[in-house]
Amino acid sequence: MRRRDLLGGLAALGVGARLRAAPNTAPPVAAKSPAAAPLPFVRRDVHLRPVTVAPERVIRTIVGLRPFRPSGFVVRADKADDKTIVHNYGHGGAGITLSWGTAHLASLEVQKTGHREIAVVGSGAVGLATARLLVERGYKVSIYTKDLPPNTTSNIAGGQWFPFTVYDVDCLTPEFEGQFWAATEFSYKRYQTMVGDYYGVRWLPNYQMSDNPLPTNGLLSRTGPLFRMLPEFTELLPAKHPFPFRYARRFDTMFIQPPIYLDAMLREVRISGVPVEVRAFRDAKEILALPEPVIVNCTGLGAKDLFGDEELTPIKGQLTILLPEEEVTYATLPPELYMFPRQDGIILGGSHERGVWDMSVDPDEEARVLTGHADIFRGMAARTGKG
Repeated sequence: MRRRDLLGGLAALGVGARLRAAPNTAPPVAAKSPAAAPLPFVRRDVHLRPVTVAPERVIRTIVGLRPFRPSGFVVRADKADDKTIVHNYGHGGAGITLSWGTAHLASLEVQKTGHREIAVVGSGAVGLATARLLVERGYKVSIYTKDLPPNTTSNIAGGQWFPFTVYDVDCLTPEFEGQFWAATEFSYKRYQTMVGDYYGVRWLPNYQMSDNPLPTNGLLSRTGPLFRMLPEFTELLPAKHPFPFRYARRFDTMFIQPPIYLDAMLREVRISGVPVEVRAFRDAKEILALPEPVIVNCTGLGAKDLFGDEELTPIKGQLTILLPEEEVTYATLPPELYMFPRQDGIILGGSHERGVWDMSVDPDEEARVLTGHADIFRGMAARTGKG
């Protein structure tokens, strides 16, 4: 699914405009009016500061590979001789977003085994959340990992809370859809308890924009299960917002700053007494040789070779980071682009290359992202008189 295909669902963030209504296992939804009148241009939208986009402000460009499965992430227990492998991987572009939720689902599988000594393999967002949750629930946990933050895939992420690129809509099953909504709900609640400087989690407004009317179905349905997780969802009147597009809408989501969050999470599991061993595994046999009777596999893309998951494929994402701007306190979601503000810089992204393993920086993609954002924020400055 290319990013422009996702815009029909939620700018650059949905899992598909054709997402069906949640099954009966989805969280209940408070009654909403079927349509809300657009609000006028209000003070909070007037005073947005445009981002200063220029090549000389680029401080780095990085590449990461999202572990994507068309049928969605895997949370499942398998038996292997006298061991139980609980899989927890394949989150696509939502590893940080869904990490606590799939950790919860994985812990339920661990509970069924009756064992109390658990190995967690992997120390990205999914592995750390899994280890932390298991410790909270009374398990003795050890982490084994090829790399530690800041050298994990999770460190190379924009960090917006939203279940982005999790699966292909045509591959949905009722069983997975139930897991998806359960994980989404759990993660949404958990991250709210972590808002603050210590974990680097905060709420920010997002502005989706387009020259065409923005869709109101799929993920953006006012009666859908995700709607109540997007507070202050507001349609802004055409020509009554600061962006050089005809239409815009605003909603709030949480942003997780990976450098701060992952450092805090690793520190917390170590304080909890979890031993962390840096160790690369060549195959599943080496993982099964671990002393713990239950092993939680949080290896992301590594599961393709370690456990023979041929459905796993990378989605290459490239981010260009500008010098930080403290005055920029909002995110933008124009077509095929996005901007997220963080303490370590202004994150500019918008690339999704499925099946590409190449980790090198693409200068043409960097130029596209810079040029596209520069045009938008120049247009914004012209409309508001700011610059």
